[in-house]
Amino acid sequence: MKVSAACLPCMVHRAYKEVCHATDDPALRLKVMMKVAKLLAREFGPDAVPAVVGTKRDRLVKALTGNPDPYKAIKEASNKAAMRIRPWAEELIERASGPYGRFRKACLCAIVGNAMEFDILGHEFGFEDLRALIEGAEENMAIDDVKAVYDAVRRARKVLYLTDNAGEIAFDVLLVHEIRSLGPEVTVAVKSKPCINDALMEDALAVGMDEAADHLITTGTDSVGLVLEWASNECLRAYKEADIVIAKGMGNIETLTEYKHDKPVAFLLYTKCETIADHLGVERGKCVAILWEPGTKVQ
Repeated sequence: MKVSAACLPCMVHRAYKEVCHATDDPALRLKVMMKVAKLLAREFGPDAVPAVVGTKRDRLVKALTGNPDPYKAIKEASNKAAMRIRPWAEELIERASGPYGRFRKACLCAIVGNAMEFDILGHEFGFEDLRALIEGAEENMAIDDVKAVYDAVRRARKVLYLTDNAGEIAFDVLLVHEIRSLGPEVTVAVKSKPCINDALMEDALAVGMDEAADHLITTGTDSVGLVLEWASNECLRAYKEADIVIAKGMGNIETLTEYKHDKPVAFLLYTKCETIADHLGVERGKCVAILWEPGTKVQ
């Protein structure tokens, strides 16, 4: 997926927010933002992929500020907030009727979890919003391929589940549990190094993903989304062996739509930005589940 004009102010806005998380030094903040401006002038163009440019921006911010994980405190708070209401979400799933009913409810919880994002221009989120968002998820589905995803999972022997944000990953645990109950072996991949507020191994362990998944690995990179050329051999092997990939969040849809795939890819996300929403033909603030079949490539 390529950038739109709306991506540029969003990238600058997030860069500034990230710099503020990374350092309190006004002079250093100015220096970093000047470097970010030069990077964007060089990298931003009609053929650019938002997640790739965003990754280069984030690497620059971390390198220049000397702060390897500017969103660490936010991630920890996100995990704690999600874990506080996860028992309630588990009860919703348990009350659902039959395997598909439980899968659907868990899928909606995981999609709503993707709303746990900060510093995106125009996207407002508070931890107190989670319960209401989950309760309203059914009515807020803009693209609903959940049944098709369920059917594809039931046919699969192996599933690769690509996570996105910290906090959100607590709800991913619920969906991974339901996927495994249908028979497939599930490999879950988190980022190997800090990438904005994306989940790392420490976040996965904090919410019990190691107990939910058959295998817990990293992508081998700090990229926003999954750039296959940057991924580790372990991650690429899990991708190759999977019968279906479940990809959470906007970064994964930005990167993975740049490739043709030999297997179904299910994108589960909450539309937090104008570019993604326009790309999918929906409004911002909507729940989306899309199943793209093998061979699909969307620019």
